[in-house]
Amino acid sequence: MITPWRYLSLVLGLVLGLHFILIVTHEAYGNATSLPRLLGTSKTIPPKASSKDVPEQYHWPDNSTFVLDRRANATIVMLARNGDIQGVVKSVKQMEDRFNKRFRYPYVFLNEEPFTDQFKERVAGLTDALVEFGLIPPEHWHQPDWIDEEKASAARETMAKNNVIYGGSLPYRNMCRFNSGFFFRHELLAKYKYYWRVEPDVTFFCDLDFDPFLYMQDHEKVYGFTISLPEYGETIETLWNTVREFMKENPDLIAPDNGMGFLSDDGGLTYNRCHFWSNFEIADLDFWRGEAYMKYFEHLEKAGGFYYERWGDAPVHSIGAALLAPKDKLHFFHEIGYRHEPFQHCPVAESQKRGKCWCDSQQDNFDYHWYSCLPKYDRLFE
Repeated sequence: MITPWRYLSLVLGLVLGLHFILIVTHEAYGNATSLPRLLGTSKTIPPKASSKDVPEQYHWPDNSTFVLDRRANATIVMLARNGDIQGVVKSVKQMEDRFNKRFRYPYVFLNEEPFTDQFKERVAGLTDALVEFGLIPPEHWHQPDWIDEEKASAARETMAKNNVIYGGSLPYRNMCRFNSGFFFRHELLAKYKYYWRVEPDVTFFCDLDFDPFLYMQDHEKVYGFTISLPEYGETIETLWNTVREFMKENPDLIAPDNGMGFLSDDGGLTYNRCHFWSNFEIADLDFWRGEAYMKYFEHLEKAGGFYYERWGDAPVHSIGAALLAPKDKLHFFHEIGYRHEPFQHCPVAESQKRGKCWCDSQQDNFDYHWYSCLPKYDRLFE
């Protein structure tokens, strides 16, 4: 016979067990129920040595309209649909107000369907910069014919039943595959070396008084980010084994002094799921187009994990950048205040003052939240 105390202990154990499972598998739940957040004691830790400020020569005076007359060969890229117009307008308007009205870097908008005239007119009216609209080739977007659809659909059904985010979506998988291995091949991007990826309905909190493209160019950086966190484990169950196969077959392509410490806590035996959140990235298009990354992507492509599982472009890009480039070619843009639901990065100290940021660096700042991977990035440079 179960006594009331034993019954209470059993129920409590079940509740705690469920709580732990949700923390591990759903970062939004973990974020909302973390002890610092519940107690209102979350703290922001100042940037570490790896997050050096952009040097003074890249900035312009606060009361001046003068900017450096140098420009990088760069563009701002957005993947969007016609129905995203309100979110697109929000993002572009903020990008213009915070940064691009001074620099006038061109925009490239990509869609798997033709953009409407109304979409083009509303977007082009927000900027004085060149705006180009491109159609994605079907072979770059749709699921390849060689994919076993029965196996792929079974995977989608299982993930949907298990409430995995976007687990039942074929279009989402198409998007992840396109961003992982095809966007940089689009004809409209062929003339550019650097890009800044922007998504609909994001927020930029700060005025940006320097050109991040020039910083990337002059310091030969290949990848810049603002937020990092673990990927959902259910979506990438075989990704790391596939990556390890690639590393074993192509040891000459793995960069010396790479960022493996960001990806793995045991020297590469397992993947800790950390990745740079790719809805924001400023990166070198030639790095993606290069031999090393193209071989890496083709290896992943042949495995079919974009459709048999739900491999996201964020872990694919992050693993590629961290392994195929030296770690000092990665950069954390701590000066750029940014939010993509449900997480945000807010600059601290002098960077917040300089950017006139309207976010609160002491609240809802994901940088050193318990679930953030930024500390692992910092430790690369200790």
